[in-house]
Amino acid sequence: MSLIKLIIKGISYSQTQSGAYALVLSEMEGKRTLPIIIGAFEAQSIAIALEKEIRPPRPLTHDLFKTFSDRFSIKVSQVIIHKLIDGVFYSSLICEREGVEEVIDARTSDAIALAIRFQAPIFTYENILDKAGVYLKMDEELIIEEDLESEEIEFSLEDDEEIGNIKEFTKIPLSELHHKMNEAVANEDYELAAKIRDEISKRS
Repeated sequence: MSLIKLIIKGISYSQTQSGAYALVLSEMEGKRTLPIIIGAFEAQSIAIALEKEIRPPRPLTHDLFKTFSDRFSIKVSQVIIHKLIDGVFYSSLICEREGVEEVIDARTSDAIALAIRFQAPIFTYENILDKAGVYLKMDEELIIEEDLESEEIEFSLEDDEEIGNIKEFTKIPLSELHHKMNEAVANEDYELAAKIRDEISKRS
């Protein structure tokens, strides 16, 4: 069965599961999308891997895996979403070292977080797209594309005080916003850093 290449279309807050996110993959040559529900940590890891400005001061778990693999000359050459059972996607990492190929079972969210870091292509099979693929309406596709272009990830806010702080960003000078974003990254508060980055982007 032939493989179908997928690309990351975007990440959005899940409307069906509280505290979860929807990772949307799209077939490279077609209109079908594959929505996958993932946890907040995995969504953050994927978002940071896609992000160009925010760099964590210490490696996240997937960054550590990448560093470990590089040190021992292990390469993730591709990720295959190969099975769907009861709404759960199953994936494999295709790894190579010194000409020897190994297949490693992985959660789909972890596999995609690693695929981004290794710049490895993501594939699935036709029967999985037939079973779980969704055809997006034009307006829905435009919304997702806009979200991906701005790399804007919706994180839940824990209290009213944080919401107030975000509103105050509009009154802060640009130079101070850059300082606050660096400070948030240093404190590993990536949600706050993403919000500050979005405010900086609006002014650019």
